[in-house]
Amino acid sequence: MAIWLSARVAPGPAWHSIALFAHLASLVVGFGAVLVADYFFALWLLRRVTFAEAVRSTSRLHLLVWTGLTGLVASGTFLQPDLRSPLTLVKLGLVLALTVNGVHVAVLGRRMSAVVGTPGRRLLLRGGAATVLSQVCWWGAVFIGFLNANR
Repeated sequence: MAIWLSARVAPGPAWHSIALFAHLASLVVGFGAVLVADYFFALWLLRRVTFAEAVRSTSRLHLLVWTGLTGLVASGTFLQPDLRSPLTLVKLGLVLALTVNGVHVAVLGRRMSAVVGTPGRRLLLRGGAATVLSQVCWWGAVFIGFLNANR
């Protein structure tokens, strides 16, 4: 829907500036929350917090992550993305992968919340893979956005 709409809207300069500010603010909120969530699990790896504490702290950040991601998609609609650009298409693919991964992380988080004691290896591998994918998608989209903005 957002891609379809982005090809049909032509915001004036003022609306473009508002959308750009909203885009950057949404990036701070969403990606910032992801970085904090990953920090809690880094603390667990360093044995500074328990697994249950890391999961509990991270679960509080889901609303911020989804709010940021939703804001990025909505504001990006008004930034006139070049849908013919291969880089833009890669960025859209990263955002799609990020969204699907976010749904997976929500399910994974519920499973992690049910763990008593030490989590199983398979659950940890799934969490690690989801974390790596998340970071690749977020940083990739940021990098492509930077490249596109400086063309």
